[in-house]
Amino acid sequence: MSLIVSNIKAISLLGLPIVVGQLGVVLQGMADTIMVGRYGTAELGASALVNNIYNFAIFFLLGISYATTPVIGGAYGRGDNDGVARSLRESLVVNLFFSLLLMALLTILYFRIELLRQPSGLMPLVRPYYLVLMFSLPFLAGFNALKQFVEAVGVTSLPMEAMIAGNVMNIVLNAVFIYGLFGMPELGLLGAGIATLLSRVFLFAVMAAAMLRDHRFSPWLTSCNTTVSCAGCARMTRIGLPISLQLCLESASFNVAGIFMGWTGSVSLAAHQVMCSIATLIFMIHYGVGAAAAIRISHFRGRGEWGAVRDTVRTAWGISALIALLLVSVICIFRHSVTSVFTSDPVVRSVCYSLLPAFVLYQLGDCTQIIFANSLRAIEAVGRMVLYALVAYVFVSIPMSYFLGIFLGYGAQGIWYGIPFGLSVAAMLFIYEFKRNTICK
Repeated sequence: MSLIVSNIKAISLLGLPIVVGQLGVVLQGMADTIMVGRYGTAELGASALVNNIYNFAIFFLLGISYATTPVIGGAYGRGDNDGVARSLRESLVVNLFFSLLLMALLTILYFRIELLRQPSGLMPLVRPYYLVLMFSLPFLAGFNALKQFVEAVGVTSLPMEAMIAGNVMNIVLNAVFIYGLFGMPELGLLGAGIATLLSRVFLFAVMAAAMLRDHRFSPWLTSCNTTVSCAGCARMTRIGLPISLQLCLESASFNVAGIFMGWTGSVSLAAHQVMCSIATLIFMIHYGVGAAAAIRISHFRGRGEWGAVRDTVRTAWGISALIALLLVSVICIFRHSVTSVFTSDPVVRSVCYSLLPAFVLYQLGDCTQIIFANSLRAIEAVGRMVLYALVAYVFVSIPMSYFLGIFLGYGAQGIWYGIPFGLSVAAMLFIYEFKRNTICK
């Protein structure tokens, strides 16, 4: 019992700042959705289309940065300061490289965006918003690398403070640029994109400045005995790429569902954006718990304490499942108030209500796959994650969404009912892989 209590306390202390910071990200996204939704339904639909595309990029970059935690966490657990310093530099190089690669790919897609078969009337709103978000990616990648480094050495409050400051800035700039306050032109959806770009530049700058001024990081930031190595960058890439692809495939079950929603009309697409914003709230809380567990697991793994690794995973799953139960209950009970925050359109809100049963169904599978995916990353057992994600999301979730929503004609509800299938399959496969890698240790 004392071990369980100790795990709960440690995960809570590490995880609370991460959860608060991630909730800040969610609130920023919600603020964008609310402000754009209040501006116009067409703008809300256009933002949903672009955000669905950029979710792939954001999750891909997040996955690359996740390689930082097991590498630096393991070195930190062993007391290898040179390894920590070297891995920080390698993480920055790798994350910046992949952000530039993504920008090149997104530029190609920009000139072929009509292939997505979305409503043509949204394209004048989509294109400028798309371009502004693209130029924010290197700053996001730099912040991700710094954030994962700081958290890997057990300092989770600094990223939280930086993210809160960045989110406040984003909300203020949203109001200024979307609605044209203080003499600025009224830019609508483009204004939301400009606010996001400026807030990401600020986020990276303030995080770097805070680290340079904090004496806790001085041994690693001022080390002159470490240089970036090709082997180290290759290791980061070898760990990060499977994680990125797994996250992208998971995101695909929602983003491709968003494309299917666009086939059924702009109202369904707007409802999808609202429900994804609400779902992301719970996802980010699970992510915070999983990330806190991953930090502890990486330290335990570095010291070879595999019993503690398994205990940490079980505790994290229990915390996450309880949170899911509580939050889903609150959202369902207060569904009218919750959806009215995002849109005043009664038709959009009606579609949102119809998606709630599917939203409830996938919560257990979602929290389980998040906790065990983070645990696999922490022990660097990522080799099979892409295969499992391919099965769960590409071969199960997406086809089920198409079959129920488009082929059988159940529309928005059918599309969303396909999502729980994939998440549940992913959860079972990740549990199997975790046990396979830890049962004999």
